[in-house]
Amino acid sequence: MIHTVLDILKIREDFPILKRKVNGKPLVYFDNAATSQTPQYVIDVIVDYYSNYNANIHRGVHALSQEATDKYEEARIKVQTHFNAAHSHEIILTSGTTHAINIVANGFSSLLKKGDEILVSAMEHHSNIVPWQMLCERTGAIMKVIPMSLDGELLMDKYHALLSEKTKLVFCNHVSNALGTINPIKEIIDAAHAVGAAVLIDGAQAAPHIIADVQALDADFYTVSAHKICGPTGVGFLYGKEAWLNTLPPYQGGGEMIAEVTFEKTTYAGLPHKFEAGTPNICGGIAMGAGLDYMNSIGFDAIAAYEHELLEYATDKLLQIEGLKIYGTSKNKTAVISFNVGIIHPYDIGTILDKLGIAVRTGHHCAQPIMEFFQIPGTVRASFSFYNTKEEIDVLVEGVKRAKAMLE
Repeated sequence: MIHTVLDILKIREDFPILKRKVNGKPLVYFDNAATSQTPQYVIDVIVDYYSNYNANIHRGVHALSQEATDKYEEARIKVQTHFNAAHSHEIILTSGTTHAINIVANGFSSLLKKGDEILVSAMEHHSNIVPWQMLCERTGAIMKVIPMSLDGELLMDKYHALLSEKTKLVFCNHVSNALGTINPIKEIIDAAHAVGAAVLIDGAQAAPHIIADVQALDADFYTVSAHKICGPTGVGFLYGKEAWLNTLPPYQGGGEMIAEVTFEKTTYAGLPHKFEAGTPNICGGIAMGAGLDYMNSIGFDAIAAYEHELLEYATDKLLQIEGLKIYGTSKNKTAVISFNVGIIHPYDIGTILDKLGIAVRTGHHCAQPIMEFFQIPGTVRASFSFYNTKEEIDVLVEGVKRAKAMLE
């Protein structure tokens, strides 16, 4: 599993799905911002769980339960270590980023009052917009938007002007899923803290490319989904500072999140169990830890450098196509290219590319406000990972040219 050198052909052998064909063509998978592919190492961990120690955790004295509990809690510690949380109980294992954001939004329902203000960036995924709109409806708080430029960068002077003593919460993605922009979250966090506001960072798109040190960033909350980092779907985590997690009420009631239950009164368990009601995705949590192990065996510095090389190569090649426009041209971005070709609908391009075995995402990417800002129906999004190649990018470019010739 360990790669001492970034040998792309060797790495590609670790991913069984990359060997398959789609419509008779070799699969070119450029939808990594939606979901990364799963290496055999993680698949083997999943199979091993169900083959050898499948059992419920935290409750049994028998060997299988204890083994599953140990593996699950080891995964929590892997997440804590990777993101440099101060304590393992600051890592709440969830069904993903959306679940994690909703835990925080629900908790703040009892902490906000009418007239309080919350700030959200203009480039958020719907998962980091809708829960806060629902929070405002429940509390009477007011949501304000941090605007962005045509380059796809937040207007930081406008952000600082929006902050005031009324600001209680700020929400921003670390990396835009639609544009690839890497936001200046340390500046965002520090400025929010200066007026006494808490900050939640959606790290789902950053985690495959950047190791976020939550203590160095001083983030109050940070969220990630495992399926972005070579893990399975249906699992992720919420990091929260211990003081904040102790302040927020539980999100759900049920088993595991209690200390004692009578018909007269229930007392809640301590962290992290207070927010982990019910039987969790045990295998998923263990496999998330395995995904982090796999990516760390390659090295995030090497991943970032190689993906930046892919981004520059693809940008140069695609811009040679007449009429092609890229949305999101920040100098500080991950390996994501959102584009359109003339007035051709992105869905039509994506459909033709699929016939050629090329998987891209088309549409608004759950970021409709961004598309409204650019006054477009959506984009074609090609998102690259460390197991992609320049040869695959050449296939994409030729596919876009073919689609353009057919659709114009």
